[in-house]
Amino acid sequence: MNSFIVKGLALAGVLIVATLVVVKQMHIDLSDPINMITFLGAVAIAVLTFGVGAKYMAQMKTDVAGGELAEENWDGIGEYKNELPAGWAWSYFGTMVWAVWYFLSGYPLNAYSQIGEWNEEVKAYNAKFEEVHKNASPEVLKEMGESIFLVQCAPCHGETGDGLSGKAHDFTKRFTEKQVLDVIKNGQDHLKYAMGPMPAGMAQGDDAVAVAKYVAGGLKGEAPAAWGTCAGCHGQDGKGNGGTAPDLAGYDLALIQHVLKNGKEGIIGRMPAFPGRFTPVQEKALASYLATLKQ
Repeated sequence: MNSFIVKGLALAGVLIVATLVVVKQMHIDLSDPINMITFLGAVAIAVLTFGVGAKYMAQMKTDVAGGELAEENWDGIGEYKNELPAGWAWSYFGTMVWAVWYFLSGYPLNAYSQIGEWNEEVKAYNAKFEEVHKNASPEVLKEMGESIFLVQCAPCHGETGDGLSGKAHDFTKRFTEKQVLDVIKNGQDHLKYAMGPMPAGMAQGDDAVAVAKYVAGGLKGEAPAAWGTCAGCHGQDGKGNGGTAPDLAGYDLALIQHVLKNGKEGIIGRMPAFPGRFTPVQEKALASYLATLKQ
């Protein structure tokens, strides 16, 4: 028995012993079929690693290349038309068989799982949370919304909602003229309102600039003539026609829900969607707090 085989056997033994130590230290119950299968799999990997390595290392010392060369070659280097090693083929086939067994019988989708239990607990807690806070006062909603904002939104938008010097949307300014002009020029198709996507180029030239100034200014003063086109969807007051289009006057609940569900892309960049991240009460609380972030 040469030194390579001795070293290989020693390595396989060390791996198996290490696996046993981990099982013992973590108090893993090997009476559980899944745990036992996992343990046996680890042992099998250790043994196969040595076996395959020993076989091919020995084979490399004695084998001589031979067989029919393929027609293709690269810079004079060709390949032999060798058959796929039987061990590889059977290993691949065995893996497929094991995968089907594992999916249907070993650990089927309807079996118990810690993730499934955690999801059920979260659903139960959220239902209880919604029931407790369904009639929360404006003060409670604002405080709740501030907590949510500081944890979930502040990393991008800043603790004060100022957008971190243009890195994200600035909630204290609502919109800038540049942002409004960008939407007018390129349209907006991410928010999925009932009115549908906003087409690009709804206003041009000086008309677009006038609308941008009017919207960025908080819809105050006399509306420009081109605002009539915008009012067809957003309403004369800019509040979104009862939630069928985005509210341009404030951060209403519908806008927050659409952005969280669908994400939003604009001149600053793309905000990813966060569907299901918050409960309805939490979304309402977040909208209540954002409405207070004014310059």
